[in-house]
Amino acid sequence: MISAVVLAKNEEKNLEDCLSGLKWCDEIVVIDDDSTDKTKEISQKAGAKVIPHSLKNDFAEQRNFALKEASHDWIFFVDADERVSDKLALEIQKKIKKTTSTGFYCRRIDNFLGRWLKHGEIGSTRILRLARRGSGWWKRNVDEQWAVSGKTETLKNPLLHYSHRNLTEFLESINERSTLNAEAFYREGRWITVFEWFKPKGKFILNYFLRLGFLDGLPGFVFAVLMSLHSFLVRGKLYLLWRRRGGWQ
Repeated sequence: MISAVVLAKNEEKNLEDCLSGLKWCDEIVVIDDDSTDKTKEISQKAGAKVIPHSLKNDFAEQRNFALKEASHDWIFFVDADERVSDKLALEIQKKIKKTTSTGFYCRRIDNFLGRWLKHGEIGSTRILRLARRGSGWWKRNVDEQWAVSGKTETLKNPLLHYSHRNLTEFLESINERSTLNAEAFYREGRWITVFEWFKPKGKFILNYFLRLGFLDGLPGFVFAVLMSLHSFLVRGKLYLLWRRRGGWQ
């Protein structure tokens, strides 16, 4: 049996479509981060169990909290802006009945500016989202990863990601995530070297040219530019943290 977990904060525009793709699961758990919209009502209408829990800028802790609240042997994490296709749902149901693996990675593709991106950074995205209960814990407060023990596989059918409805939302997300990443790197003791300042440019070259992001047209170009911007902001904010809090010469 499988529990689906969705982390949500003011996701009334996304939840109905997200939860409708999870009806095949034996349980749906929505962890609600102090929403002020209709997140709770929409979740309950879809038959989900809604549990309030403040995020406090720690995505790993939020997911680990969810692990304790989910009831079944397999746990499947889905973000509110992601969609599970019928093909992926069927593949998961078949796999968990006969597998000896501990967890499964999902490929994920993004719908950005009205186009499905198939290359660049998106083309190589794999995220561990399905695993057995008790096989591991989530680590790092942002860009969190599920560290599980045992054998893993990769599912064939992708998660469908509708990450940002417009550029304003994307830029707001980049600003928020870059701040959290800079804080995480600071706690980890990561320094900014001269080499670090070349990484944002290198990231663009890698994603747009070497990973063929240019084949995704204008959306592929914009996406590559914005991900490089995120890389630059992380390093700029990390540099300022060291300057403000001491330790930088």
